[in-house]
Amino acid sequence: MLSLSQRAYRRLYIFAALVLLLHFYAVYNHYHPSGPVYSINGRIPADCPSLPGLSDVVLVLKTGVTEAHTKLPIHRNTTLRCIPNYIVWSDYDEEVADIPVHDVLYNESSHLHQLPDFNLYTRVKSYGRNGLTQIDMSDDPSTPFGKSNPGWKLDKWKFVPMIEHTFRLFNKPSLRWYIFMEADTYILWSSLLSWLERLDHTKPYYMGNQMQIRDVIFGHGGSGFVLSRPAISKAADLIETQRSHWDSVTESEWAGDCVLGMLLRDAGVNLEWSWPMLQIAPPKEVEAFAGKYGRTPWCYPAVSFHHLKPDEIRDITRMEGAVAEQSSQGAKEPVLWKDVFNELNRPRMIEGNLFDWDNEGEEERTVVRSVEACRQLCEKDRNCLQFTKRPDGMCVFGRDARLGEARKGYGSGWMLERIDKRANALGTCPQPKWT
Repeated sequence: MLSLSQRAYRRLYIFAALVLLLHFYAVYNHYHPSGPVYSINGRIPADCPSLPGLSDVVLVLKTGVTEAHTKLPIHRNTTLRCIPNYIVWSDYDEEVADIPVHDVLYNESSHLHQLPDFNLYTRVKSYGRNGLTQIDMSDDPSTPFGKSNPGWKLDKWKFVPMIEHTFRLFNKPSLRWYIFMEADTYILWSSLLSWLERLDHTKPYYMGNQMQIRDVIFGHGGSGFVLSRPAISKAADLIETQRSHWDSVTESEWAGDCVLGMLLRDAGVNLEWSWPMLQIAPPKEVEAFAGKYGRTPWCYPAVSFHHLKPDEIRDITRMEGAVAEQSSQGAKEPVLWKDVFNELNRPRMIEGNLFDWDNEGEEERTVVRSVEACRQLCEKDRNCLQFTKRPDGMCVFGRDARLGEARKGYGSGWMLERIDKRANALGTCPQPKWT
């Protein structure tokens, strides 16, 4: 028979074990939730606009440990502020700017963690952020085969489990659309919801900015892509029955969004080409008037931008507000490409020459001695809308209107009268065009 002191010790031991068990359960559920993770404070702020269809949408934001602290905080009071259903996937469990960030790779098979691509993952798993190196944090330039830093190599492995885990957590009949974006992407909700309202959510839709590798047509991940509930359901079912196959495919490919395109194709869901509504670039790099694929952007809604810095996301948010104030529909009015040009780009195209600025023309003409000499050449060519003198002296013309960005040693300018004439010819867009 146990003594009184032994019984007391045993009760204390059981109590301590229960406390530890509850603690680990709470931690696990924080990082691997059994249900949706909602907006930061668990409710939609009262001053958010009422947008029809917003509660039907799940937003999925993909990031990584090497970029989350610099790219994610801006989304707290912009992208995520008014959205009721969202989750942020990464390669590391943490909280960033009060945003819960979840490890999407936690359930991957242990043999994958032995691959060189997972070196960053296993280090951070063992040492936390102290395991990061200077190489991990480097933002090396893109090549035709992507980047070479450890975070980028790991990123391709997130696409397939991201689809599977998202559908498991948000598998509700009331949820119709699943929107995927990255930490340097911005979604314009009024444009997106107006677009989705026109579509039949009971059909398998996969919409993205079209890219191609070999014979695979897929939606570019950074531009954002959209899956209807039937589409993500088909993809999740295929993953469940062919898990090892898609691990092998991912290992052999260099782009995770391409792997996802292959998976959806095998599931019977082909890409709906969605340029110019979904964009690979920020507004400053987009040509205002150029067309391709039989489409000129001007009267199309702008749904997404990519490669954005935090201050550019703030600028776009302010632009959305300005367009809403000018519209009788308020925040329900889709933002068109003409609005992006008129509100963001055109006001920054100045008279005269702008030094230490590159407006990214593409047509090399001749070497000149000054920015003014380059301007004079452009003035003589009636199809020249902008010009740049590079540091090597080359005068470069642009046949479209592009804002560009600050760059030491460059000098640029715009033919504003010609640009305004071209813009006026494209019209006021009484009705939006849709892809």
